[in-house]
Amino acid sequence: MKLIAIDLDGTLLNSKHQVSLENENALRQAQRDGIEVVVSTGRAHFDVMSIFEPLGIKTWVISANGAVIHDPDGRLYHHETIDKKRAYDILSWLESENYYYEVFTGSAIYTPQNGRELLDVELDRFRSANPEADLSVLKQAAEVQYSQSGFAYINSFQELFEADQPIDFYNILGFSFFKEKLEAGWKRYEHAEDLTLVSSAEHNFELSSRKASKGQALKRLAEQLNIPLEETAAVGDSLNDKSMLEAAGKGVAMGNAREDIKSIADAVTLTNDEHGVAHMMKHLL
Repeated sequence: MKLIAIDLDGTLLNSKHQVSLENENALRQAQRDGIEVVVSTGRAHFDVMSIFEPLGIKTWVISANGAVIHDPDGRLYHHETIDKKRAYDILSWLESENYYYEVFTGSAIYTPQNGRELLDVELDRFRSANPEADLSVLKQAAEVQYSQSGFAYINSFQELFEADQPIDFYNILGFSFFKEKLEAGWKRYEHAEDLTLVSSAEHNFELSSRKASKGQALKRLAEQLNIPLEETAAVGDSLNDKSMLEAAGKGVAMGNAREDIKSIADAVTLTNDEHGVAHMMKHLL
């Protein structure tokens, strides 16, 4: 195996959003063995850097669900953006329907100033409608969103279109605790010919350019590095990893992955709290 693409949340990161020592050692060993380690995530590049710089590990990074590729020294290699007018329409709808949203750009993750309040209101409504429900899972889902770095707060999405510098719209995420709101997002955009629609967790949906997906980015990078796809592997746990697992020579699902991701994988490793990435590198490749 010459290249391994690795998802972050639910995969390389454990439930405390950390890289375990076992996984860290496995990455270092792979690099010593001459394997190209690639981080492939829905997160922003600068957010990935905040995790990897303290470890002193440099890799190629596919970020924003495949919309952006940076080389190991942090230079932008390739990006695909959502059309500006299209981004305006999407954000206008999300804001009018009171979604918590995040806009991934080259410089920041823009999110509403009142974003946490929006989710707190949703949580209260959910609690009223489901008094017996365990809210800890929902609170943890929100914490994953808040745990990212590089946020910039806006009062309205319209500020992004009044900026002096033009903004590259890489990825737009909508988030809700309510199934019907998530379904409304899927229904609205699932047949859009200019967009890729995925989800990286149970409570979100994410939009990027049709030319952007983790699978397309993996193919582009393998070609750039002159590595045949048969000699690549990919590991992930969620819907935004599907294209990458299908594109790679060997697709591996995490033990904690969605069932539909396990069903398309060539192998299943341990969970993200059991150092599933390290296990995969030692036993499954």
